[in-house]
Amino acid sequence: MLVKITAVLAVVVVAILAFAATKPDSFRVERKLVIQAAPDKVFPYLEDPKKTIEWSPWEKKDPNLKKTFSGAAKGKGAVYEWDGNNDIGAGRLEITEVVPNAKVVMDLHFLRPMEGRNIAMYVVTPKDGGSEVAWSIEGPSPFLSKVMCVFMNMDKMIGGEFDKGLADLKVLVEGKGA
Repeated sequence: MLVKITAVLAVVVVAILAFAATKPDSFRVERKLVIQAAPDKVFPYLEDPKKTIEWSPWEKKDPNLKKTFSGAAKGKGAVYEWDGNNDIGAGRLEITEVVPNAKVVMDLHFLRPMEGRNIAMYVVTPKDGGSEVAWSIEGPSPFLSKVMCVFMNMDKMIGGEFDKGLADLKVLVEGKGA
């Protein structure tokens, strides 16, 4: 009986690993939302890490989150480092490119719970008398990530947080009478 159970478990593990191997080598998650404000009213909340934390969904998950800001005050070269609980982990974000009122590109280096390096981006496009804000993240999917994605949906997990953050950004900006 023990041999049969071991054989079945081995087959299941091999099947999971084989299925994981078919997953893409990279990932991308993106969410968009229209905010009824001009791009120049939205953009300050995207290019300044101190203002980004006003609407970031992750800031709410750890009231004791340790934050460090360095480099430029905002825009290219601005750095935000965090160290938080298990929900937040630790990492470093550096703004690497800014197109005024249009785009912010960030190098995102996660240190824990798992190390990883990704590119995050905000793109602002005039739309419907306001601004469409697209928030995305993309990066490599090493084999361990592929195995994890067999059991969880990264688009729903990260995308859901992006939806919350963009909704809070909308309330913040539109509440300022933009």
